[in-house]
Amino acid sequence: MSTNITEKNYQKLVIQVSLGGLSFCVFDTLTGTAVLLKNFHFDSFNRSSNIEDLFAEVYQANPELTRKYDEVLILHNNNLSTFVPEPLFDEAFMGSYLQYNTKVFETDFFAFDALDIHQMNHVYIPYVNMNNFFIDIYGSFDYKHANTILVSKLLEKSKNKDDRKMFVHVCENHFEIVVVQNQNLVFFNSFEYKTPEDFIYYILFTAEQLQLNPEHFALELLGSISEGDPIYNRVYTYVRHVTLYDVSTQNHPLSETEKRRHFILLHA
Repeated sequence: MSTNITEKNYQKLVIQVSLGGLSFCVFDTLTGTAVLLKNFHFDSFNRSSNIEDLFAEVYQANPELTRKYDEVLILHNNNLSTFVPEPLFDEAFMGSYLQYNTKVFETDFFAFDALDIHQMNHVYIPYVNMNNFFIDIYGSFDYKHANTILVSKLLEKSKNKDDRKMFVHVCENHFEIVVVQNQNLVFFNSFEYKTPEDFIYYILFTAEQLQLNPEHFALELLGSISEGDPIYNRVYTYVRHVTLYDVSTQNHPLSETEKRRHFILLHA
C-alpha cells in the first residue's frame, strides 16, 4: 500500500468476504464514489480444496485487486458475532460473550470493533485463514466485521427519531434484523432462511417479542431484495408499513438495486 504522500493514488479498496463469496469495491477517496464494484459467488467456481484456492482464482482473474491502494479494508461477513455494551465489555473475556449464540473453541481468535459514539463493542470471530491470505497479498490492512458497518450506519439514520424502527438486511440465505431508536440499538440478530415463510416468521416473531404491532411499526428492507421478490411480497402481506431503503441520495454510478444490495460495501 502507498504510504508516502507523493505516492498516493487516492484510491481505497474494500473487500467483503464470506464462506460463500467475495465482493470488492474501489473508491475514489477525493469524491467518495465507487469507481469499480464486482461480486463473486463461489458456487459458480470449480470447488477447490480450500477457501484460499477460491480467492486465488478471483485474484488471478482480476488484476485490479493487486494494484497499490492508499488503504485496504477487509470486511468479514459471518454470524459469529455479538454486540456488547461498553460497561459490560472486558477484552480479556471476549469469547464469553459469543458462547451464547455460537460454538466457541479455545483455539478461536477473537476481535472487536469499537463503536465509541454508541458506547458498545462488536465482538466477533474473523476468518483467520482469509486474513493470512490477505497478509501475503497486501502486507498490512485494516479489517472489521461487515455488521459493524451495517449497524453503525442504521444507528446514524435513527438520530432524533424516537419511534422504534426495524431494518432487515437481506442476503442469499440469511438476513439480519436491526431495530433502532434514536441512536440506540434495541435488537440485533442474524437468521438463516430457505423460504419466504421462514423469512416472515422471524420478522413477526421478533416484532412480537419487542411488542411491535405489524399494523404500526415501520420496516425498511435493504440488501439483496427488490419489489416483486417472493420474500418482499410475503412481508408486504403481513406488515402494513414496509418500504425499500432509500438509496437515491447515494452518489455512486450504480442502479438503486445495486446500491441497496451492496449497502455495507458502499458505506465502509
